[in-house]
Amino acid sequence: MAWLLARRDFWGKSVLDAVVHLPLVLPPVVTGYLLLLTFGRRGAVGQWLAEFGIVFAFRWTGAALACGVMAFPLLVRPIRLSIEAVDQRLEQAAATLGAAPWRVFFSITLPLALPGVVAGMMLGFAKAIGEFGATITFVSNIPGETQTISAAIYTLTQTPDGDAGAMRLVIVSIIISTVALVASEVLARRAGRRLHGL
Repeated sequence: MAWLLARRDFWGKSVLDAVVHLPLVLPPVVTGYLLLLTFGRRGAVGQWLAEFGIVFAFRWTGAALACGVMAFPLLVRPIRLSIEAVDQRLEQAAATLGAAPWRVFFSITLPLALPGVVAGMMLGFAKAIGEFGATITFVSNIPGETQTISAAIYTLTQTPDGDAGAMRLVIVSIIISTVALVASEVLARRAGRRLHGL
């Protein structure tokens, strides 16, 4: 998707770009409700998938789908910017030397865009860890099945004497998010040094 938005011009590109980034600006509950309407047992796609035994609503797979949808824009954006920063003359030179388009992508474009790929992966991961609104709307808050760390914190803050447990999970969340962001920065710098020979 990032490559398509960075390298291709086509009718409706602005609309596709808006759809990809829509989860960033929509209330997460709206995104969760749309997922429920689409992938629920009676949804357009969910009803069809249920015939094959694939169910997302109120399952851990649905929590993963909701987190993935909410994190997708934060994954695509840095990768797109990195691909746009790759000098197209390098890709054209490889193509004139006989490299197939897939080989140009995997040997030129992707390695040069690696810092953006790493940053996007880490940002997406950090966003998915903290997702609450879409997951609770789409898959509820079932302990041991669909409960995310954010939903568990919410549940603990609503119960008497749950403050200590909520604080432990808050600390775990802060540690995981901080490690993800620091790792993103370190890996992006390392990839950048490797690519530029520094």
